[in-house]
Amino acid sequence: MSDGKLDLEIVRLVAAPRAKVWRAWQDPEILKQWWCPRPWKTEVRAHDFRSGGAFHTFMSGPDGGESDNPGVFLEVVPMERIVWTSMLLGGWRPATPWLPMTGIFLLADEGAGTRYTARCLHRDDADRKKHEEMGFFDGWGTMIQQMEEVARALP
Repeated sequence: MSDGKLDLEIVRLVAAPRAKVWRAWQDPEILKQWWCPRPWKTEVRAHDFRSGGAFHTFMSGPDGGESDNPGVFLEVVPMERIVWTSMLLGGWRPATPWLPMTGIFLLADEGAGTRYTARCLHRDDADRKKHEEMGFFDGWGTMIQQMEEVARALP
């Protein structure tokens, strides 16, 4: 159910088993190692990994830049699907995000690796364009690469 006018998407084969990719999402200590492109750092302020659970990351850059990203997990299907939005907070409380979006992350076995789909839904074309111009493909692509490195190193 992707809309090319409103959505941005990256599909990659991640060279790590799906169980390790899932752990990279499930454990906030692991997630903060890959969530934003280095040298930026991630602080995980909330990670209630269930439908309706709060998900809040705070990213900071070496130049003093910051990005505060509270939201909520809408759906968590173990080993298959994670849906997160910036439009709501934990407990379904309304939010006023700086960039309204919903992220859908799909995991599927492919050979010895994981077919990883990261789709970002936007409310309108202006928000999609803004996100793309901010560097969606480079930023999210780098995050996926970092996630792969972290997941492969997991025991």
